[in-house]
Amino acid sequence: MKDGEYGGFYGKLSFDLRLNKKALKGGILNSRILWFFSNAYDVTSDEECLSYAEHAYRFLRDSLLDREYGGVYWSVDYDGKPLDDIKHTYNQAFAIYALASYYGVSKNKEALGIAYDIVELVEAKCKDDIGYLEAFDRCFRPISNDKLSENGVMATRTMNTLLHIFEAYTELYRVDHSKMIADRMKWILDLFETKVYNPKLRRLEVFFDYD
Repeated sequence: MKDGEYGGFYGKLSFDLRLNKKALKGGILNSRILWFFSNAYDVTSDEECLSYAEHAYRFLRDSLLDREYGGVYWSVDYDGKPLDDIKHTYNQAFAIYALASYYGVSKNKEALGIAYDIVELVEAKCKDDIGYLEAFDRCFRPISNDKLSENGVMATRTMNTLLHIFEAYTELYRVDHSKMIADRMKWILDLFETKVYNPKLRRLEVFFDYD
């Protein structure tokens, strides 16, 4: 699945193992691959795993990262050209998570810097006083949350995105111990307690309106 010509990893393999070399390449898929091989190397010390992580990192840096407006594209074409330039908070969280894991094993300061650049964008563009919003255009203007709608529910905020931001910040704190990240994690935990947790039903709610 490694694309040695255009970078990253091929976006589609059929059930009968037919490879589509011109399938789109998603930001979330690449981040998950970067996270996986970073953690595989951490566990096994297999240099081949680290080389695959480096390959995924280079594609994120060179093709998925928007050099003009910041953040990570939803998807690019097979050759690395932007295809869907929506900036979704969920996607940014996966990139932070993967970059933090990669930094943890590689000590690549550039990767850590990119992770913090995305954090700054999320905090400046995707967050307000009461939580995180979901979907934005390339310039970080809010748009409809079509990407993560479910059964017709078009939520302004979701527990899923909030959870993945917390997950990403947890990994970043694990490898770098930033007080700023620790403070954001505490703020998110307060949101889970006051907004997400339903004490009457003793469960976490999933979809929320703006307020």
